[in-house]
Amino acid sequence: MSEETGSGEEPKIIVDDDWKSQVEREKEELKDSGSEPESEGEAEEHALPPASFMVLMSTLATQAMAAMGLIPDPMTGQPSVNLPMAKHFIDLLGMLQEKTQGNLTEEEANHLRDGLHQLRMIFVSSEQASAGTDGEAAPKSSIELP
Repeated sequence: MSEETGSGEEPKIIVDDDWKSQVEREKEELKDSGSEPESEGEAEEHALPPASFMVLMSTLATQAMAAMGLIPDPMTGQPSVNLPMAKHFIDLLGMLQEKTQGNLTEEEANHLRDGLHQLRMIFVSSEQASAGTDGEAAPKSSIELP
């Protein structure tokens, strides 16, 4: 793009202010609807917890409980039972217990041991209950109890 210099006129600058007014309108609409974007303080309240062994154990235990139907599905609001999935999460916790033996704090070791025991007991009860509803004899669990 070439400009003629020497014509005596300064180049005319065109500023498009339309986008600024549109952004202002959108901000006002958000304020009126009550769905204003989160401020930094509110975003910090919803931050994830720091990564730790306790968080990992709680996550796996929660997944196991959800798979046993103890926690309702957040999408449907109804509990759903998936015992093979529950067994998988319980087995993962068992593997963690085995592989981390001697490397955990006393609190972590106790939490893992107690939580795993409770999950195994609930699993056996769930397995027997599901077998009882089918009218068949309950199959033996392959989960070893300490």
